[in-house]
Amino acid sequence: MCTRYFLLKDQLAEIFRALGLEPRASFVSRYNLAPGQYLPAIRTSAAGTRAAVELSWGLLPAWAAADGTRQTNARAETLEAKPSFRDAYRQRRCLLPASGFYEWEKRDRARLPWAFQRPDGRPFCLAGLWESRPLPDGRAFETCAIVTTTPNGLMQPIHHRMPVILGADQAARWLDPQARPEQLAPLLRPVPDDRLAARRVSTRMNRAAVDDAACLLPPEPGSESGPQTRLEFA
Repeated sequence: MCTRYFLLKDQLAEIFRALGLEPRASFVSRYNLAPGQYLPAIRTSAAGTRAAVELSWGLLPAWAAADGTRQTNARAETLEAKPSFRDAYRQRRCLLPASGFYEWEKRDRARLPWAFQRPDGRPFCLAGLWESRPLPDGRAFETCAIVTTTPNGLMQPIHHRMPVILGADQAARWLDPQARPEQLAPLLRPVPDDRLAARRVSTRMNRAAVDDAACLLPPEPGSESGPQTRLEFA
């Protein structure tokens, strides 16, 4: 699973410029993005150009009940078969810029957070899917999910899933509306081990309400064995 990540303002601007988009001056660095929140995303517009949008994290298909279960992640292995993701995989793919993401190691009853970033500290894009459904007032409610795949060697001791991470060329193919499933399938693999670095971080980020730079600090003294902060999503 991938249920938290972080994105620094200057790195979002870097990705926007690389993809031919204007940076968003209103965006502030986010250190603990969580399901239910709005995420900066990039997709291909109906006119065939790239567009920057904000999508609510938790995909809800247009045909599902308004109060239906929202999907935070979409498994790469079932994108073509699962009704919740099939149409979005074919027609509504997006990129979610990221500086890094979090995952938790289970140790007895403790949940110990790890931060995963590129070794050089540069940003990257996560593969995503999006959906749109009309609201009673005529506006569109647009949602998204992060695509996940099997873990690489770095992730495997921590968790059994990891997000699909895309490089520049891969990101362009993911956004290409003409790309067919057989052309996209090679993108849905774990990133090589040497493309990521991992480090333990503070359990303060277990609470989604906490969103500051201290989320990326090293663990508090004694946090490995003492009482742990409970993982919360709101």
